[in-house]
Amino acid sequence: MTTPEQDHEGREPADGLGAQRVREGGADARPSRTHLSAAGLRSRGWTGAMVRELLGEPDLLGVNPHVRSAPPTRLYRVERVEAVERSEGFRAVAAAAARRSHAEKAADRRRRREVLARIAAEPVAVPRHAPEQLAALAVEHRRRGKEGRAHGREDARAVVADPDPDTLRRWKVDYLCHRLARYDDLLNAAGRGPGRTAAEELLRRRIYTAIAEAHPDLAQECERQLRQRQCGPPHA
Repeated sequence: MTTPEQDHEGREPADGLGAQRVREGGADARPSRTHLSAAGLRSRGWTGAMVRELLGEPDLLGVNPHVRSAPPTRLYRVERVEAVERSEGFRAVAAAAARRSHAEKAADRRRRREVLARIAAEPVAVPRHAPEQLAALAVEHRRRGKEGRAHGREDARAVVADPDPDTLRRWKVDYLCHRLARYDDLLNAAGRGPGRTAAEELLRRRIYTAIAEAHPDLAQECERQLRQRQCGPPHA
């Protein structure tokens, strides 16, 4: 196995040791592709397992053209890849891989539907306090959070002293969201990607709606925070 200088498409330089043939048209003609990288194989429908099973070791190890210190790029001769793709073994393995992919995607969709249904059905129990008590709890919660980031207790107290009404409403909603953080466990089965995003958005809407219903004086602040946080985690 050799390791010629190559670009990420698996093309060797058109001169020097190991030079490949170019199309007719002179020295300036673009060299034809002779090797495929893992990305090139994936674009043709190959999976990692199929490469290991049907191709085995690469034909060449190419230098990464972007990061010279990166691991060598595994390259496979186009002729060998095409020969395998014409075989019955490839068609059988590819068909099995397609079936697995279809089953996995169907399972993902089913799991996401189940997560959304559970979030939609789960009762959201918002703590109910008198306005003065909720204000005291919200200020204390804010003070504790600031205290963890401040150098001294006096600094933290100064930060939360005498908030204006809008700030106090924001702190109240933040405190209630903190108390409802246990509902984030409903997201654990959602996985990542679009399914997670949809689940987070639904949970966020349910939490803010429940807070607004339990504390109508905070409804406007809940709407504001819902708009602001629609692209972030529920309690970021």
